[in-house]
Amino acid sequence: MTEEHLDQNTFRAQRIDNLNVLQELGYTPYGGEYKRSGTLAEIRGQFQEEGRTQIAGRIVAIREMGKSVFAHLQDYTGRFQIYLRKNDVGDDAFKAFKHLDLGDHIGVSGTFFTTRMGEPTLKVEEWTLLSKTLLPLPAKWHGLQDVEIRYRQRYLDLIANPEVCDVFRKRSLAIKGIRDFLFDRGYLEVETPMMQAMPGGAAATPFKTYYEALGSPMYMRIAPELYLKRMLVGGFDRVFELNRNFRNEGLSRFHNPEFTMLEIYEAFGGVQTMMELVTQLITHVAQTVYGSLVFGSEEAPIDLTPPWRVVPYRDLIIEVAGEDWFSLDLAQQQERAQSLELQIAPEWNETEITQEIFEKRIEKTLRNPTFVTRLPVDLVPLAKTCPDDPESVNVFELIIGGREIAPGYEELNDPQEQRRRFEEQAAGDPEKVDEAFLLALEHGMPPAGGMGIGIDRLLMILSNVEAIRDVILFPQLKQKA
Repeated sequence: MTEEHLDQNTFRAQRIDNLNVLQELGYTPYGGEYKRSGTLAEIRGQFQEEGRTQIAGRIVAIREMGKSVFAHLQDYTGRFQIYLRKNDVGDDAFKAFKHLDLGDHIGVSGTFFTTRMGEPTLKVEEWTLLSKTLLPLPAKWHGLQDVEIRYRQRYLDLIANPEVCDVFRKRSLAIKGIRDFLFDRGYLEVETPMMQAMPGGAAATPFKTYYEALGSPMYMRIAPELYLKRMLVGGFDRVFELNRNFRNEGLSRFHNPEFTMLEIYEAFGGVQTMMELVTQLITHVAQTVYGSLVFGSEEAPIDLTPPWRVVPYRDLIIEVAGEDWFSLDLAQQQERAQSLELQIAPEWNETEITQEIFEKRIEKTLRNPTFVTRLPVDLVPLAKTCPDDPESVNVFELIIGGREIAPGYEELNDPQEQRRRFEEQAAGDPEKVDEAFLLALEHGMPPAGGMGIGIDRLLMILSNVEAIRDVILFPQLKQKA
């Protein structure tokens, strides 16, 4: 057994001894409902000299001073100091308090006062044990540093690192802010299937499962798009879904196989509608929840102040690959791309090589919000072509901080053209053509604008973190052996 395990077992044994003593003194180690006067942040805001209150929290610091004790309680909103004297609580309660450990939850009632150091404090008249911990908190109280523990045991990360707790508090407020913003503008939130007979709406590898009751294979959805468009066919003008998507692909700083996506559709709208909407939505959340429009670092700031740049995909490619790029043949493009120090697969076509240039040489340079428009039609099979160029589609990719945050489309509503594109993608396999969606489309879908926003990636920017795992409470990790 390792020294670490021996230490933990020793600590656990000591805490069980304390638990037994508390029980002998008449304390129930795992209490029930406790009426608080508010969260600790609210209590601090309500502070009034000699006012009475009742609070609860986890003990995170204890300083004994003979016949008195100072301690700090913590909840997700912050900390508050308490002061306990033997003369105020009585001999038995004071003796029992000495058998509490860091991490225990207690409730206390008493009156406010201010210490000589100017710290708002609660003078305890009565305390109640609410939960006895059997294992110690992270050893380095200045902050849990072990990355493996931080993600695998997120609850310890939340206890030890207040800034992490703040990230997830603001995540909740941001998601509420998004919903409120859309509801205020007449959008309805709907729920579509997460298990689908045919995964569609994006190009990605799905997770497979099996529906026992139906006796059929199913897939976890990669996008809700094709179901949300059915809502437009059914007459709903403005709909959105804010929920999970699943893609059986790699883990990285910017990818998690289970992620939160917002998809929005507006009948009779288009690309400009979606550009205006996403600009207003993101700046609204940034200002109301995070209190700023400037994020990132001093060396690489991100300014969300509108108006945002709009630039065609073709223009960005020409800036990097040369004015003559789109007139080169395949062999010449391969040679030019290799001169840009890119690794090009021999089987790639012109579109794939061009997209590699965009992803590896252009995207990461776009720090401030940039709408990249008029993408190649081969990249976006669910969007309308541009009226003046059948090789380009009327879409945008919103890039912020060098990452794609939101694609937006003028949605394709021509069922015959949609069938042609599906069949081209399917490469002769009829089972890959979504006949159920085509059937819906043939009943008539109005012109519409649509957009997807990667919530986790957006919150990475607003939270100033560099890894997607830092904005997901319980990210996917490799199972321990």
